[in-house]
Amino acid sequence: MSEKADQVDVSTTTLWHTFSVRDADAMTAWLGAIGFREHATHRDEQDPSVVVHAEWAWPGGGGIMFGSERADGALAGTGPAAAYLVSSDPDTVFEAAVAAGATVVRPMVDQDYGGRGGSVTDPEGNHWSFGSYQPS
Repeated sequence: MSEKADQVDVSTTTLWHTFSVRDADAMTAWLGAIGFREHATHRDEQDPSVVVHAEWAWPGGGGIMFGSERADGALAGTGPAAAYLVSSDPDTVFEAAVAAGATVVRPMVDQDYGGRGGSVTDPEGNHWSFGSYQPS
């Protein structure tokens, strides 16, 4: 397990988006680059490149759990996935995502219904939308 000194309190997080990845090291680097914070990462003792279970928190609430694709099919059929992340500065998150290897799907624009948003696909093909719109 990986321990973080600045660990996020996730004790009240009740929604965890879950998916599998082909390259766990690349995904953890990408998630860190866009602002997720590692809460826990458990790796296979025989093959540390394999993530058995990981928990990463999004600032302000919410989180994701993921693991490496495995031959036993434990996380089969979970991707590509999609998520919407609310941010007070979505342009910065969007730019960080692109700089870390994401592909632009929809550039950042002001939305008719409020807020600003855009979307990308990460290096694994998952769709991420970043926006300032917070449903009320």
